[in-house]
Amino acid sequence: MAATLHDVARLAGVSIKTVSNVIHEYPHIRPATRARVEQAIAELGYTPNLTARSLRSGRTGAIALAVPELGLSYFAELAAAVIEAAEEAGVVVLVEQTGGDRDRELELLRSPRLKMTDGLIFSPLGMGQDDVDRLEVPYPLVVLGERIFDGPADHVTMRNVEAARAATEYLLASGRRRIAIIGAHEGEVIGSAGLRLRGYREALDAAGVAYDESIIGHTTLWHRSNGARCMRELLDRGAEFDAVFGLNDTLALGAMRVLQESGRRVPEDVAVVGFDDLDEAGYSIPSLTTVDPGQAWIARTAVSTLMERIADPDAAGPPRLLLADFRIVERESAPADRLAPAAVPTR
Repeated sequence: MAATLHDVARLAGVSIKTVSNVIHEYPHIRPATRARVEQAIAELGYTPNLTARSLRSGRTGAIALAVPELGLSYFAELAAAVIEAAEEAGVVVLVEQTGGDRDRELELLRSPRLKMTDGLIFSPLGMGQDDVDRLEVPYPLVVLGERIFDGPADHVTMRNVEAARAATEYLLASGRRRIAIIGAHEGEVIGSAGLRLRGYREALDAAGVAYDESIIGHTTLWHRSNGARCMRELLDRGAEFDAVFGLNDTLALGAMRVLQESGRRVPEDVAVVGFDDLDEAGYSIPSLTTVDPGQAWIARTAVSTLMERIADPDAAGPPRLLLADFRIVERESAPADRLAPAAVPTR
């Protein structure tokens, strides 16, 4: 039979209360007493009853993370970073995959499975601004992403507009003027695609470069195959451009493959910049210049913010919008010091 708290107390020659104080790291215990209890725990192989502890404390020691799709490198890397930060905070993570489907996201917010956790880090994709009231939930919640703003929960996200503007300015500064977009969403205003397209347009306007719809590649999903398809469509219709801004790295890598297949040299003929700074971006040929939007900071901040709400839901104050810093990561696909304008007419 498994060792009990009573067994540990009997072997160590102390009270059950003293054993409990040692397990819970109560500071005012004599070193010799603590050593005897710890030795007894080791000898007996005693494991604390976490279920009973959670009933007493009202906490499970677990949090949930909901993302659209773990098959996308961004969300896989985000999940890994959240798990690492949670381990440092002493909790485990239960990961849910919603598929970016609104109904599944709404169902998750009401799911009884969340009773097994102390709070949720939630990255919606199907839900939108009209669903803001659905975030009024009876448990600690931190929202990620760019689908819902000004809600009743803490929101940790990236500076999409500013970062996309900086990426576009980076290409403009190198002399590129015909900068194609890969990954725009038709009619989107709020969301990653809409916000990044806004930053792109702001940079063009500031530089006096006209916006040209003919070099905007639209898609729905942000998979590598969609980036490749967008690029083929631009080339098939004879679009003229000397640079490409993929609205995420996965799109940019798909587009870059098609450029190379078509005989375009990267970066000599077409410079390419992505967004996300995925691990694989550093290993493509050529390696991908990209925007690091602060993913590691987002993961750590989401966990620490959620843990604050779990510790004291009432004392943490009103909902907060927490924004990550970003930086341009210069690599071979668009090296600023060696780019020269390609021979493409401006309009």
